[in-house]
Amino acid sequence: MADAADFRDSPAVLTVSEITAMIRGVLESAFVSLWIEGEIADLARARSGHIYFTLKDEGAQLPCVLWASTAGTVRFPLEDGLRVLCRGRLSVYPPHGRYQLVVQRVSPAGIGSLELALRRLKEKLAKEGLFAAERKRALPPFPRTIAVVTSPSGAAVHDFLTALRDRLTTADIVIVPVRVQGEEASEEIAHALHWVNSWRASPDCIVLTRGGGSLEDLAAFNSEVVVRAIAASRIPVVSAVGHEIDVTLADLAADVRALTPTDAAQRVLPAKSEVLERLMVAEHRLFGAMRGRLRTEKWRLDSLARHPAFVRPFDRIRAAAQRVDQWDTRLALAVRRVQERAAQRWRAAAERLASLSPLAILGRGYTVTQDVETGRPLRSSAEIAPGMRLRTIFAQGWALSRVEAAADSRERAAE
Repeated sequence: MADAADFRDSPAVLTVSEITAMIRGVLESAFVSLWIEGEIADLARARSGHIYFTLKDEGAQLPCVLWASTAGTVRFPLEDGLRVLCRGRLSVYPPHGRYQLVVQRVSPAGIGSLELALRRLKEKLAKEGLFAAERKRALPPFPRTIAVVTSPSGAAVHDFLTALRDRLTTADIVIVPVRVQGEEASEEIAHALHWVNSWRASPDCIVLTRGGGSLEDLAAFNSEVVVRAIAASRIPVVSAVGHEIDVTLADLAADVRALTPTDAAQRVLPAKSEVLERLMVAEHRLFGAMRGRLRTEKWRLDSLARHPAFVRPFDRIRAAAQRVDQWDTRLALAVRRVQERAAQRWRAAAERLASLSPLAILGRGYTVTQDVETGRPLRSSAEIAPGMRLRTIFAQGWALSRVEAAADSRERAAE
């Protein structure tokens, strides 16, 4: 059995690093650039920005690495289960001793990158509620001014204006010229929408329109800046972009989506025949309402005419006069009763007063004696002194006298 040293001395013996380097050189030189299609699995993002994932199909799998410098150029999010086309070169990762694909470009398989980006943007804006039905507003029935944001040389504006011939042409149409295709179109459209909203005499609605085209041609109307400008508009927006089968994000964000520019004209302005018909219906309703009102008022007038106040107008006056006479009689009777009761009270008071009057006492034979000097009535003989002049008042008349002597009641009793 050969010794291990014999193998190490042989030129054919290689180290693991050497054979790995040889395999790496063969792979990298043989597979410099190739496209591989597969489904992403085990996707992981490192803090460095590098992305590691596995491409797999039904029978095999291939490790892949997407360096951070290249990952920034991918226009759609990578996720597990997404089928993609990867262009890159084969290489060997020596620490693990396995080959891998160094990815230089990623494209979605089965769907274009533009369409995929559009789908992702649609999902993002829908989550923000920019397409919600509850935020959409109704168009005014009879707009006075309509701003049309479009290319002045395109077929859309011609179709729109042509369709207005059969509509109610009382509104002013203001064309706001913008580019509707190209790299700068989305910014121009968004700026025009903001500008129209800043007008002092703002229009009643805005029509955003252009003709049909490919997904690339309609890219401006699928841009985020245009969708946000439509959502921010305080004026109702009608979107009429492309043909009936074309549905852009601008259509979803607008208050009203028109299928074509012609359909937009039909939506913002009513047809003359429709307005005439509505006027005739309104006229019929108005006359019907007037006739009904006249019938009601005539019935009320007839009812008033049959009222006793109008049939016999003096009956109420006579009844009122009779009530006045009754109240006058009752008032006079009440006054007499009050007077009689007052007279009775007066006579009773006079009799009581007369019974208390000094004159009534004098009439019964009594007199009043006064001191002539002071006029003070004398109540006792003790107040009298000999020689005092007295005045004696009778019921009728008075007399003067001079006191010769005076005695009290006890002295008279002794005598």
